[in-house]
Amino acid sequence: MILIAGPCVLESRDTVMRIAESLGKYHEDCTKDFYFKASFDKANRTSLDSFRGPGLDEGLKMLQEVKEQFGYKILTDVHDYTQPKAVAEVADVLQIPAFLCRQTDLLVAAAQTSAVVNIKKGQFLAPQAMEHSVKKVLKTRGFEGDATFKNAQKYNVWLTERGSSFGYGNLVVDMRGLKQMREFAPVIFDATHSVQQPAAGGATSGGDSALVPYLSRAAAAVGVDGFFFETHFDPSVALSDGPNMIELKKLDALMKQIEAIQTIVD
Repeated sequence: MILIAGPCVLESRDTVMRIAESLGKYHEDCTKDFYFKASFDKANRTSLDSFRGPGLDEGLKMLQEVKEQFGYKILTDVHDYTQPKAVAEVADVLQIPAFLCRQTDLLVAAAQTSAVVNIKKGQFLAPQAMEHSVKKVLKTRGFEGDATFKNAQKYNVWLTERGSSFGYGNLVVDMRGLKQMREFAPVIFDATHSVQQPAAGGATSGGDSALVPYLSRAAAAVGVDGFFFETHFDPSVALSDGPNMIELKKLDALMKQIEAIQTIVD
């Protein structure tokens, strides 16, 4: 199982290292392919006054420290075509944010690195439409054939489901989309962003973290290749996405439930 976990954004060094240390059990678990996730810049915050992170240079230094101290593989977001080359020197996975999943220059720049490219499905797109984003990466990496699960796996392209727009300020997950996208790429289920309520908090986004276990168990029953959880020791003080995060101490129990379901499905 691919497991992606960490804070939404790089906060203080002490906070980041504390969260990273708490995730060590998953790195040591040979049944999981673990990646530590945190963003050096949250470029799509609701308000101009919201915390965005330390920025590219300081953020990469912090992620490098996590990598060296704990031995973790790293996943982080890139936001424009000038960033992937530098970020790939530290990160093992370059994540394309959902709002940018069709941005050709960004996809091509990410594909020109040796990193895995994880494309988050846009909230505004049908699952089937993500095949075109996958093909952009495959073609840039020299593969001219069809986008299939095996081809995407070979050329290190993932897709991540994070919900679809449902009216104003809400998201819904169509579980059929997990199977549909898995026809042409490995699929990660982003359980915490899927319960986000965009801009529902006025100048911030809201969320309902109580729903994270339910959606996670449903995704495990459908069948996915991995899970993505934004997590924190105290989501109430997190500087980004706190309302939809899962608390660190609750993650272990949820992972055991997911594994039990996967055993039945397999």
